[in-house]
Amino acid sequence: MDDKANMTHLTEAQRVDWLRLIRSDNVGPRTFRSLVNHFGSARAALGQLPELARRGGASRTFRICSEDDARAELAASEGFGVSLIAPGENGYPPRLASLDDAPPLLGVRGALEALMRPMIAIVGSRNASGAGLKFAGQLAHELSDAGFVIASGLARGIDQAAHRASLKGGTTAMLAGGHDKVYPPEHEDLLEAIIASGAAISEMPLGHVPRARDFPRRNRLISGASLGVIVVEAALRSGSLITARIAAEQGREVFAVPGSPLDPRAAGTNDLIRQGATLITAASDVIQAVEPIMDRPPKASEPDEVDPLALPDPGDRARVVALLGPTPVLIDDLIRLADASAAIVRTVLLELELAGRLERHGGGLVSLV
Repeated sequence: MDDKANMTHLTEAQRVDWLRLIRSDNVGPRTFRSLVNHFGSARAALGQLPELARRGGASRTFRICSEDDARAELAASEGFGVSLIAPGENGYPPRLASLDDAPPLLGVRGALEALMRPMIAIVGSRNASGAGLKFAGQLAHELSDAGFVIASGLARGIDQAAHRASLKGGTTAMLAGGHDKVYPPEHEDLLEAIIASGAAISEMPLGHVPRARDFPRRNRLISGASLGVIVVEAALRSGSLITARIAAEQGREVFAVPGSPLDPRAAGTNDLIRQGATLITAASDVIQAVEPIMDRPPKASEPDEVDPLALPDPGDRARVVALLGPTPVLIDDLIRLADASAAIVRTVLLELELAGRLERHGGGLVSLV
């Protein structure tokens, strides 16, 4: 059974296998994609996980999600009104599906139709100014009236203002935790209003309480599903700037609203403009910028060149590991410095990741844990 040939609609058995694979130890979206592409199916990949992790130096028994646990999660999700959707299926945002780290299964609740329409993300400060909140709401309302779905992260401040102003036209909330663990808790009522005509998405299972590290991962969903990201207000160190950086890495448009140099909440947006983000003062600026690319199909990323069936020799593995450390390094640099093929280097990285020894960062960077 070839999972690649059934990307537009999974069978029940395939959905169980996919869930088992992504919920197994140290399997992230990129690793999932590499495994399925090279073993042909999630079921075949599941059988190879322990050996790959052993080759990577795993210090303990590798945990594979059981079929019973996967079926229990599917049943619980269905009971909560959440559908677990694969790339290519109805309700999976097409632009998000094109990313190399797109969630293999996305938990979706609400109006699936909203997730298939063009999206614009609006993000910004949680401690927003009155002017920032007003302008975010104005942008969201006007873009919604123009037919765009507004994407944001359900946070306090700018996110909340953007969601509320676009409820009628449809808005999408990207969640850092499970659908039943809303953050912040006071936005549970807002989320219920959102899914009446829009939708909420999460890659985390029910019961998952969001942690600090989950928010940057959630931010890639906000930008990845969208044509572009608008940053209304942001301090120099903020999650909104992380979203803008990820958006640029994903090839999305980045827009920034200028602000007073005396307001620290505008320091981040002003800096984005200095770095080349598009300055906007009205919704029409955004519409004019994205109209030429709206009908352009998203460019799908190429899968990593990995051959888990080929066994890297001890010398290859030692050279790759020796080049790694706590400081993130580009995979392309590793390939060049290791004097080995791209497939061998990426296979070693896959083994290390499954062993829990490798961390992947944005922009093709990796480091040892």
